[in-house]
Amino acid sequence: MTVREQLNSIAEERIIILDGAMGSLIQVLNLDEKSYRGSQFADHPIPLQGCNDLLCLTRPGAIGVIHDTYLEAGADIIETCSFNSTSVSLSEYGLGHLSYDISKAAAQIARKSADKFSADSKPRFVAGSIGPTSKGASLYPDINNPAKRSICWDELEAAYYDNARGLLDGGADIFLAETIFDTLNVKAALFAISRLLEERQIDVPVIISAAISGESGRLLSGQSLEAFCISVLHADPWAIGLNCSYNAPKLLPHLKLLSENVPCFVSAYPNAGLPNKFGRYDEMPDVMAANIEPYFEEKLVNIIGGCCGSSPAHIAAIAEKASGYAPRPINRKWSGLTSFAGLEPCHSQDNLLFIDHAEKSAEREEFQKCLNNGEYEDAADAARDLIENGESILNIELKINNPGTVCVINSFLDYALMNPYISNAPFLIHCLDFNVLEAGLKRLQGRGLAGPVSLKAGEEQFLQKIRLIRRYGAAAIVTLETDTSKDELEKRVCQLLEENGIPLETVVFDRDYCPDADSAL
Repeated sequence: MTVREQLNSIAEERIIILDGAMGSLIQVLNLDEKSYRGSQFADHPIPLQGCNDLLCLTRPGAIGVIHDTYLEAGADIIETCSFNSTSVSLSEYGLGHLSYDISKAAAQIARKSADKFSADSKPRFVAGSIGPTSKGASLYPDINNPAKRSICWDELEAAYYDNARGLLDGGADIFLAETIFDTLNVKAALFAISRLLEERQIDVPVIISAAISGESGRLLSGQSLEAFCISVLHADPWAIGLNCSYNAPKLLPHLKLLSENVPCFVSAYPNAGLPNKFGRYDEMPDVMAANIEPYFEEKLVNIIGGCCGSSPAHIAAIAEKASGYAPRPINRKWSGLTSFAGLEPCHSQDNLLFIDHAEKSAEREEFQKCLNNGEYEDAADAARDLIENGESILNIELKINNPGTVCVINSFLDYALMNPYISNAPFLIHCLDFNVLEAGLKRLQGRGLAGPVSLKAGEEQFLQKIRLIRRYGAAAIVTLETDTSKDELEKRVCQLLEENGIPLETVVFDRDYCPDADSAL
């Protein structure tokens, strides 16, 4: 059986046990600067104490022992010590160039432990931990400078690619993108993973785990939990879940919402209580297990573990509780809704279009005029008026013959995405230049739309564009403007999607599209 088949078989029978905190156990070791450096980094110019992932190179035995203790406690899946192994995070220690090496070493250590404990009756798995980095691609570090970002898509995607490549080469069975606070970051990670797996022509299950902020249940980037789920389901995750943020009781209502909204397995690994005034977690194993038990009683989870403050004793207690309960049943049936998202979800009953080609309103003409004139702040104000007056999706139409159109979409989105009244809605990026579509999609943390694409240039190019738009987490606007009847074209598109394993909800048909209209935008 493949890894996915093994995991599916186990998950359908019982609740799978994930391990607990890595950092908490490293902290107990009281390692000094010399221990972190080892002989390999004795002369490194920057202090390295606290760079836990580096221990995979300098103290691999210590990391291996931690994995062993979690496996002894009953964990089915152990996470690699690679939470900060992207070049983005490692660069803070002057180690960005070692992302691949550290990631690979982390997976090799975990692989060795998992293989040592695996048996036919209880196989063990390695999840390659992919952290969020400390930088958010959707966050505005300076509200007076909308164009400023602490990081952008291309840098993130390249960093995640090397991280994932190292984990895969080291023997990881699963990719675990965890503690997500900005959906755009994880979309870049999912893009990188997809690119890597396509190159290798292999299948690796992916778990996506968000960390919510505040009582509202939103991510730090402002997106609601339902909108987050809509925005990452294009990656066909094996599981979606929640970790960190809270203790088990405070996470419960958010976990219920997540469990109701995803057609895949659900994971959860809360903190061992709430931190005390010294930043430590005091919740005892039996208390944490009792607090998690409602997850099992209400059949909310398929995978359970622990985050900050948890230990092998916590995992053993949780595993004992979980053994008495059945896992969450999965509803894999498509609901019939086509869903999009900005900061909030937006649902449509079908995928036959809602782009309005009727006479333009005064608000839309004002929006288009400001956009074409490079008045981006005014265009954002006009976009807000459109949303407040009932447009459920913001249609951004851009002229292909406008020099610097990539700069236009980037500059407008800098202003528009700063405004929560606008960014609550999904965006449709409409331009014949595919580079413009890509530039825009690299800015959207939600699930938007992009196009137009058609069969005019041939089926191979059509499918290539559809797949790429989907990989960015968006739906493709498909136009039906050839000599063939629109009904026949629509049937052919649906047939192509089915033959190539692309879900129907990846496309939205625009039956009324007129190619001459683009010259008039």
